Amino acid sequence: MLYAIISTDVNDSLSLRLKTRPAHLERVQLLADQGKLITAGPHPAIDSDNPGDAGFTGSLIIAEFDSLEDANVWAHNDPYLIGGVYHKVIVKPFKKVLP
Repeated sequence: MLYAIISTDVNDSLSLRLKTRPAHLERVQLLADQGKLITAGPHPAIDSDNPGDAGFTGSLIIAEFDSLEDANVWAHNDPYLIGGVYHKVIVKPFKKVLP
């Protein structure tokens, strides 16, 4: 089943994101390599693809896992959460309808 992992950053997270980004991306890439990743990306803090120093307010990952428990375990071992970038992570089942 698909699950949405909705994460919210701490305030002024940009420096922490930059420091932890390689480990985070490596882990997300493993989901992609396994054919389980539907989409992933950050939420810019301003209305721009490149928010610069404004940074980001969180992230969204939609991926396939065997169960909600597996999705939660994966999400709560994210380097961004462990490294202090995220202050909140919510995992919900997701039903893709379109496209």
